[in-house]
Amino acid sequence: MIPVLHTERLTLRGPEARDYSAFRDFFLSDRSQYTGGPYEDAKKAWLLFAAELGHWQLRGFGMWTVELEGDPIGLVGCWYPDQWPEREIGWLIWEEHEGKGYAYDAALAARAQCYGPFGWDTAVSYIHRDNARSIALAERLGCTIDNAAQHPNPDALVFRHPSPSEVAA
Repeated sequence: MIPVLHTERLTLRGPEARDYSAFRDFFLSDRSQYTGGPYEDAKKAWLLFAAELGHWQLRGFGMWTVELEGDPIGLVGCWYPDQWPEREIGWLIWEEHEGKGYAYDAALAARAQCYGPFGWDTAVSYIHRDNARSIALAERLGCTIDNAAQHPNPDALVFRHPSPSEVAA
């Protein structure tokens, strides 16, 4: 059972098949350049979307679809695929919804779930070194660069989230 989270403006719920078209469009666009895209065709987007759904089954946590007034506007949440160095809190907000604080709101809710019910004692965000918007969001969330941490790709910076005790203070 995937928990449903709420912020003042948003609902975070498990991903569903109806979310695929917006996900696919993001990964076919230039905005996905920092997350492995843009893809030449929808095949890779389909496989990644299936991984998002399956991640919940395999790990018991995953990325939530972020809804604004019933419409999906991105994915935010937990990511820890096989061979990943650490558990990550990640975010993808569709381009037309960027810059409105939605990723921040959703990431705070996801982190609270990770540090609370999921029992995590630390989290990172792997961010492409050229992704200024995501770096700014990580800093707004109180994250700091952790140069000693392993990363899944040489273009990624590792941003360490404040610990559960620091967030609660």
